[in-house]
Amino acid sequence: MSSRCPVHSDFDPLLPETFDSAHAQYAELRARCPVARSEAYGGFWALTKYDDVVRALSDSATFVTSKQNVVPKVAFTGRRPPLHLDPPEHTPYRAALNPLLTPERVAKLEPMVRRYAIDLLAPMIARREADICEAFGSHLPVRVFGHWMNLPPDLEQALSQAGPAFIRAVQSAQEDVMRETSLTLYDMARALIALRKQSRLDPAIDPTSALLAARQDGEPLPDDMIVGMVRQVLVVGIVAPMVMVGAMSVHLSRHPELQQQLRGDLSLVPAAVEEFLRLYTPYRGFARTATEDVEFRGRSIAKDEPIALLYASANRDEDVFPDPASFQLHRPNIREHLAFGRGPHYCAGAALARVELQVALEELLARTRHIELAGEIVMTPFPEIGPWRVPLRFTPA
Repeated sequence: MSSRCPVHSDFDPLLPETFDSAHAQYAELRARCPVARSEAYGGFWALTKYDDVVRALSDSATFVTSKQNVVPKVAFTGRRPPLHLDPPEHTPYRAALNPLLTPERVAKLEPMVRRYAIDLLAPMIARREADICEAFGSHLPVRVFGHWMNLPPDLEQALSQAGPAFIRAVQSAQEDVMRETSLTLYDMARALIALRKQSRLDPAIDPTSALLAARQDGEPLPDDMIVGMVRQVLVVGIVAPMVMVGAMSVHLSRHPELQQQLRGDLSLVPAAVEEFLRLYTPYRGFARTATEDVEFRGRSIAKDEPIALLYASANRDEDVFPDPASFQLHRPNIREHLAFGRGPHYCAGAALARVELQVALEELLARTRHIELAGEIVMTPFPEIGPWRVPLRFTPA
């Protein structure tokens, strides 16, 4: 064990954060104590270096997700595939949804995403001020997921209320409200499954019908697991886009010259989104639990101890991304970033997330001449990282 690492606790994740403080803390840990221990949240380990995070993500036999998938452990209303399952148990669930989330399939959703983005941005820009996380970022992904899941109007309306309510509860660490809204989402999942059992849609275009049609060893997937997965799908892509929209807006407010560069050439937006994903990875990192005693950089981690894989730190590892705190368009190795994870649990919705973020950024820039901060940034707690309140002032185009 490195003598620079204290015996009991190397860092405190519960300290109040600013927009930059967590990244400064992780840079310090990478230099001083890259395999870090914290006694917060019942005690956990944190991997801060890129190679260590990749090792854990790539070895699903040794580092399992089924015991604890995030720090802190917040899943208290049931197991939800595929995130809560290990290979090969998780594989049929991924196989059912992956064809509905290919880049080619997602590209067909782009006009719908753009229409929703324009509808949400127009009144905000007309007012010239808004919290872009609350007024835009918390609603766009809900509408997109409602469309992608072919929700009937009543369930889409329910999701438009329950989804943002769940986000607010998570971000403000209100466990009672989190549980209540999570159970509401479970009720929505059961209602949607009952509807699809009565009237199936084409599994090639409908996620719930695809899960009902899936087979594992010739048998249908268990009903409770289908409920858990539909519940997971309803919200899994909601929080991260909101945080990313907020982080991109803060960065652009700090760098008006980048605003103008991107406005002058919107073809640069996809490359900018990739660099934003690296710089402002919305998840600190998912968790794994070792099935045996393991060692990282001379530190021993015992079997069954939770390990946070800090994507947000790995994506700023100086050994992989030179000058990691700077924004650089067209980094030669940008596709190596871990914002969507790696290995068996690589984010199934990565293509959809990219489309949402690219469209959001394009429309925000095209419809304004300038954006700037108009109030205090409020940061999200674990497991996300980044802002969940970003008041902006807009100068319309």
